[in-house]
Amino acid sequence: MTGSPRRTLVTTALALLAAVAPLTSSATAAPRAPATADAPADLDLSKSAAQWIDKNTLAWDVQGDAASQELVYARDGRLTVKDGELAGEGRRIRLTPAAGGLTDAQRKKYPHLKDYTAFTVDPRDRDQARTALTGQLVATRSSADGTLLGATGVQTQGILDDLYGASATKAALGPQFRGGRPTLAVWAPTAQSVSLELDGKRVAMRRDDASGVWSVTGARSWSGKQYRYVVKVWAPSVQKVVTNKVTDPYSTALTADSERSIAVDLDDPELAPKGWEKLKKPGATPLRDAQIQELHIRDFSVEDRTAKHPGQYLAFTDTASDGMKHLRKLAKAGTSYVHLLPAFDIGTIPERAADQSKPDCDLKASAPDSEEQQACVTKTAAKDAYNWGYDPLHYTVPEGSYASDPSGTRRTVEFRQMVQGLNGSGLRTVMDVVYNHTVASGQADKSVLDKIVPGYYQRLMADGTVATSTCCANTAPENAMMGKLVVDSLVTWAKEYKVDGFRFDLMGHHPKANILAVRKALDALTPEKDGVDGKNIVLYGEGWDFGEIADDARFVQATQKNMAGTGIATFSDRGRDAVRGGGPFDDDPGVQGFASGLFTDPNASKANGTPAEQKARLLHYQDLIKVALTGNLADYSFTDSAGKKVKGSEVDYNGAPAGYAAAPGDALSYADAHDNEALYDALAFKLPADTTAAERSRMQVLAMATATLSQGPSLSQAGSDLLRSKSLDRNSYDSGDWFNALHWNCRDGNGFGRGLPPAADNKDKWSYGKPLLTSASLTPGCAQINGTSAAYQDLVKLRATEPAFSLATAGQVQSRLSFPLSGTSGETPGVITMRAGDLVVVFNSTPQTQKQSVAAVKDTAYRLHPVQAKGGDPVVKSSSYERSSGTFSVPARSVAVFERG
Repeated sequence: MTGSPRRTLVTTALALLAAVAPLTSSATAAPRAPATADAPADLDLSKSAAQWIDKNTLAWDVQGDAASQELVYARDGRLTVKDGELAGEGRRIRLTPAAGGLTDAQRKKYPHLKDYTAFTVDPRDRDQARTALTGQLVATRSSADGTLLGATGVQTQGILDDLYGASATKAALGPQFRGGRPTLAVWAPTAQSVSLELDGKRVAMRRDDASGVWSVTGARSWSGKQYRYVVKVWAPSVQKVVTNKVTDPYSTALTADSERSIAVDLDDPELAPKGWEKLKKPGATPLRDAQIQELHIRDFSVEDRTAKHPGQYLAFTDTASDGMKHLRKLAKAGTSYVHLLPAFDIGTIPERAADQSKPDCDLKASAPDSEEQQACVTKTAAKDAYNWGYDPLHYTVPEGSYASDPSGTRRTVEFRQMVQGLNGSGLRTVMDVVYNHTVASGQADKSVLDKIVPGYYQRLMADGTVATSTCCANTAPENAMMGKLVVDSLVTWAKEYKVDGFRFDLMGHHPKANILAVRKALDALTPEKDGVDGKNIVLYGEGWDFGEIADDARFVQATQKNMAGTGIATFSDRGRDAVRGGGPFDDDPGVQGFASGLFTDPNASKANGTPAEQKARLLHYQDLIKVALTGNLADYSFTDSAGKKVKGSEVDYNGAPAGYAAAPGDALSYADAHDNEALYDALAFKLPADTTAAERSRMQVLAMATATLSQGPSLSQAGSDLLRSKSLDRNSYDSGDWFNALHWNCRDGNGFGRGLPPAADNKDKWSYGKPLLTSASLTPGCAQINGTSAAYQDLVKLRATEPAFSLATAGQVQSRLSFPLSGTSGETPGVITMRAGDLVVVFNSTPQTQKQSVAAVKDTAYRLHPVQAKGGDPVVKSSSYERSSGTFSVPARSVAVFERG
């Protein structure tokens, strides 16, 4: 550290070290290798099995008595276990077993530690805590004769929050500008020193002892300068003290490939595109009415020959492109939001075009069922320009590979231009955000948070290893400063980029309290003060319940059941699985469902069972879909297909309640999204092989209708209305443009038959897919592609304009929505009839025209809704109604909406 002396943790540490007797003599202080994997589990310092949860308490899962317990700390990090003894020079903090174990309050805060033994920090040693946290920490247990019974590293998340959280959560972090002068601040309470590397020079930073925040204020000339933090800190992952040069986790701008942060004021007028300050947005649509198109930025335009900026943010400003024309059509029909897959700084895409690899073979030359395309794409996948983007590196900077220039602030300006372009087309913007994990942890090259406060921002397992249930290094939003980062980052996106909504990846890995804190922070934003109305910002996410935090093991999670009634929606898989059939991970992808021919148009798969089993499963699927059509309401009461009076919560979904929502808007319906097979590909696996292209188009519309016409919000993967295919790829996150690109012009096809999908995630299904990829019936033409989109747009228009599809309360749904033919006498397998206010909707998934007689409407006038009567689906126009008997006639594979009058 250079510059004038400052009172820091370092000076405090030296004073305390001088006052405390060493654990061992200097003769044992020579550097030694850390404990090896062969060391006994209870004497392994590479693990962190003890947890220092507050300044008074250590929790440790140990059994039996010991004569003494201690925390031992060493600033130089040279404590080791040698010959069964603790070696190295350290200092002691005495511990005493706590009678009764953890307190009730501690068990409530840390339920996963409820059975741990509790040890109380000796009051005489508590003032050593802040110093101890800056070095290696070891918890020990010894017998009366001094034999070491246990030794382990220590997790410190709890005590860091206890000591620093109250002050640190109020701190302004990252670059903050006042009067043109920047202050740079980073939270690093365990660091032995922190300095700023600016333009190749070291600048001293001052530590605030109350918060653990290090900061420095610079001159105006610092604006636009590149910087990193230089952090000296104990790193448990490598068992030594390290000096890390690391970017700012609160970065607002970056150089290409995130090598340096840039001190940038996002309020600088130079970063505002023309019209930004007075940007006029489309009218806000409440979440319960949201119709959402899920879209990947690169997919949108990379193969659009009419786009001037293929693959970039600026493609959304190309108003004459085929893609933007299509989005405007959807907006005119009633689509309200475009949900962008992750657009923050991504850790797995080279940002400079010159560094990006491309497939070096003629992909168009190979056969539709060839292995060649996937092999060629896979060779360059790691370094090409493509990834879904669920690999966050910096949470609050736009991704550079989508910008015309990835270095500097072009990405900021162009992201804002993208928002302008979408808003100008009648669409509000949702960002897919991924705060539940990082692309790397520990001392890895692309680790950021864990290099600054090791072991804090990542969620740790009982032994101190990083949890990876998200398939990456999990974060810990339950910890105060990770929770703060989530809130601060989202507020920045809302204020500085005017984003209209956020979709949380794996939201169930967040505490419910964290997501509610986000809601509260956004609600506080006002047009007068912040330029945006935060109350109009929509929130939804994946409320799946799994991993180390499942069943509220560590905190009350933001899961489906727990978020009911909050106004924050969760994706509902109930209707999705019933419509498609089976589940996303079936060994045989031919398992059928309501919209794929189960019982009514069976395929050759033995996995579907006997006709009787198929019928029973189809009728149960119809009950699941009915619950989904109500908005997945838990308390909605109806007669199920077996004739029994049930609530939505009493309908079984794989052992869980089908209905879990408290009000319309709690559950988000969908038939497909980026995960798993696209809807067209799922139906390709499931519909009988001889199903014609025209019939496949109709089943696509039918499947999408179950989500579009449900209560609450619905989402569709972009291009599904154009029969979008990824050539059967069930996990195209890294499958390149070849398998992922959208095709807006029907003459370019729908993406089907581009070869067998990449082997890593699909080879076990190749035997099912290979005969499909060459089938003429699975290659739609313009008539089917454009016809599907026209029919879907009619459904969206119906959803957006008819109040019966937009009921505000559970009580309104109960009183105004019903399934009059549900039960043992009137229900037809493959047909669902729904009354919604003055509307009657018939979903006919069968290959035959179906007649549905509803006694309650006999002698009441109905007609096919004008939107469909004048719409783009010629087949549904043949639907009819017989007033004298109350009978609705609907053609095969059709959804018909009738209005009274």
